[in-house]
Amino acid sequence: MGLFDDDFYSTKVSRSRGDEASKGSFANRKHSVRRSRKGLSTWQISAVCSLISAVVAVFLFSVLTGQVSHETAPKSVVTTGEVAPSSDPFDRIIQAAATVRPAVVSIINHKEDNKELNILDESALGSGVIYKKVDNKAFIITNNHVIEDSGNLEVVTVDGETRKATLVGTDKVSDIAVLSIDAKGINTIAELGDSSKLRLGETVIAIGNPLGLGDTLTSGIVSYTERKVPVSLNQDGVYDWEQEVIQTDAAINEGNSGGALVDLDGKVIGINTMKISDAGVEGLGFAIPANHVIDTANELADKGRIARSYLGVYSVDLNNPYVPLAEDQRKELNLPNNVKDGVVVLDAVGPAKEAGIQFNDVITKFNDEPITSTLSLRKYLYNQTKIGEDLKITYYRNGKVNQTTVKLLEKPEE
Repeated sequence: MGLFDDDFYSTKVSRSRGDEASKGSFANRKHSVRRSRKGLSTWQISAVCSLISAVVAVFLFSVLTGQVSHETAPKSVVTTGEVAPSSDPFDRIIQAAATVRPAVVSIINHKEDNKELNILDESALGSGVIYKKVDNKAFIITNNHVIEDSGNLEVVTVDGETRKATLVGTDKVSDIAVLSIDAKGINTIAELGDSSKLRLGETVIAIGNPLGLGDTLTSGIVSYTERKVPVSLNQDGVYDWEQEVIQTDAAINEGNSGGALVDLDGKVIGINTMKISDAGVEGLGFAIPANHVIDTANELADKGRIARSYLGVYSVDLNNPYVPLAEDQRKELNLPNNVKDGVVVLDAVGPAKEAGIQFNDVITKFNDEPITSTLSLRKYLYNQTKIGEDLKITYYRNGKVNQTTVKLLEKPEE
């Protein structure tokens, strides 16, 4: 006896089974067996038995090694009913590009200075992404610096059609602007993805209008998901803001600004905005994350501007390694030795002036939170306060600490 209770591969007929049967049935069975023995030779029976033994041995081996399970469906059977996406990354790039390309446009900015001469230069070119349609208008996301000092704005669609564009709203701080065009014939709207789910090394595609070569596609990877890049909003060499960006090595050139950074699912996960261009530098491009873009774009589309809190101070950093204060300026402030960081007020207007803030006051805290630079002052105002709120300011004047409360207003348009 082996692993199983019945020797089903035996060539012998079991007598016990015959005894349990009725006599009539036994007689029929006996007659049948005799006929089969007359019809089959010994070597035929041996061959059949050998074949059965081989099949059984293979089956037993499969059971013992776990290769066969009654609870597991065969590999060739699809149980989910879903078609798996292509695992080939090159096929996925092609599919993603085909999905988004019709929603990416080229932008031509006929600047005021060049309008009469109809001169185009590299700085007047950019890209944009059609992200929604409302009634008879299609709305396009681009960068503020693409449309800055704009005269006439034109959009060139993927099929080469040129349309007049209208500036809906722009925001210098986020470097986002929104345009609108006639929605007739616009059939593809880009889908914005969740940029918070990006992973290092993920393949991405940049689509835009580099150097006027519209509908250009490049690919690369996500080099860093949340890089903070210091920027100077006033272009005066003093970093007074930080832009949180996606770093990528996908080729980005002048004219790519405002274009789409796309994942392999065909979703826009960023708006290309800048690159580091210097001798010996390659593959350092940056895009504004889609999660930061969408709220700003929708507010610009609805209101034409971004409402932010306004204090009304013009300042320099007390401790700025790039633009340090002169020694006589520090002495004039008469600060205690323990005050190392803060913001020196150069001028106070609006709410700050009404609250008594003056020239050479050194602001060190907002609502008891340290303010160490113009950057931290601006970030606190924009990210942690609301228009109409009261703000408690701690500052030093002539070496003495003081406090005052300011009611914040809405930042006026520049």
